[in-house]
Order: sequence, then structure tokens, then C-alpha cells
Amino acid sequence: MLAHLTQLVKDVDGAWAAAIGGLDGLLIEGHSITDTDLNLLIAEHAGLLVAAGTAYTQTLNAGQPRELYLRGERLSVYLQPIRAEYFLLLALDARSNLGQARLYGREAARKLEQTL
Repeated sequence: MLAHLTQLVKDVDGAWAAAIGGLDGLLIEGHSITDTDLNLLIAEHAGLLVAAGTAYTQTLNAGQPRELYLRGERLSVYLQPIRAEYFLLLALDARSNLGQARLYGREAARKLEQTL
């Protein structure tokens, strides 16, 4: 799993971390080129992904979210669900390429799904 995450950070312009988390908020595996706390990133974004899933399935009747992108002043994150209980997190900087994040993120998620 670590090899896939490391390669994902290399492949996506502006990516600085990639991690697999559970919807319970626990970090499964991660790779970062900074000293960021991946446990905290996973815990916070698991809650956001669960809330989005609840809103889409129960309130909007739109089905499960297939991806989620959040952009802040100093942090952008692309989330790709893996099965029902896991997700891929890709942390991006201001010069990131969202198209690459989506393309390579989906590819990595498919590979990781076979491992999980």
C-alpha cells in the first residue's frame, strides 16, 4: 500500500501527502513529504466524508458520493472512497493539478481496493 501512496504523491503535481483512512477516522497507511500529522488529516476528513455521505444518501437521495474535493486557504484535499469503509486522501498545495489528482487518485483507489 505504501508504494501506491508514494507513487501517487510523485505523479500528481502539487501533491504532498497521500493516505488511506477508515470512515472510523483511523489512519491505515500514509506517506507525506512534510511533517504533517496524517492521523489528524484522516480523522477530520473521515467525519466530513461521512457527513457528505449522509446528506447525499438520506437527505438528497443522490446515492453515495464518488469523490469529494475541499479547497481551503492553505490546504486542499481530494477524497476518493475505497469500498464502503475506506477512503483515499490526497493533500494538495496551491499549485496542484486537480485533473491529475482525480485521474491518478481513482487509479490508486482501484489498486488499493484489491489489497484492502
